[in-house]
Amino acid sequence: MNAPITKIAALLVAAAGISGLGGCANAFNPRTDTTSPVAPRVQALVDANREYPRWEDFPRASAPIPAQQFAVQVNTLKVSGAALAGEVSRLQWDQTGDPAAYAADTRARVNAVPVSPVTAETLREIEEFTRRTRERGRAPPPIDRR
Repeated sequence: MNAPITKIAALLVAAAGISGLGGCANAFNPRTDTTSPVAPRVQALVDANREYPRWEDFPRASAPIPAQQFAVQVNTLKVSGAALAGEVSRLQWDQTGDPAAYAADTRARVNAVPVSPVTAETLREIEEFTRRTRERGRAPPPIDRR
C-alpha cells in the first residue's frame, strides 16, 4: 500500500464517527409508544408545548444607561474608593509597644469577663476526656519473646 498509516487511521476514525452518529438520527424525531396507557396524555403535553419557549416569553432588554449617568456612577465609585483608601492609611498596622505589656493587657481583659459555671464545667469535661483519650492511646508494653 502506498498510503501512509495516518491517512488510513484518519479514514477509519471518520468512518467510525459517521456510523456512530447514524444511531443518533432517531433521537431528533422521538415517537410516543402508542400501546402505553399514558400515550394520549403524553402526546397532548408534547403537542401543547412544542413551540415553547417563544420570544414573547423572554423579558425585554432594558434601555442602556446614558453615558452621563454612567460617568457619575464611575466617579462616585472612585470617590468612595479614595475615601476607603484614606481610612485604611490611617489605621495603625504595626504594634510598636511592648509585647509583654500587650499580652498582660489582653489577659486582664479576658479574665475580666466572668465565665459561666456551665462553661467551666464543660472545660473540665473536655480536659478529662483529653486525659482519658491520651491514656487509651498509649502503646502497650512490648511482649517479652524469650
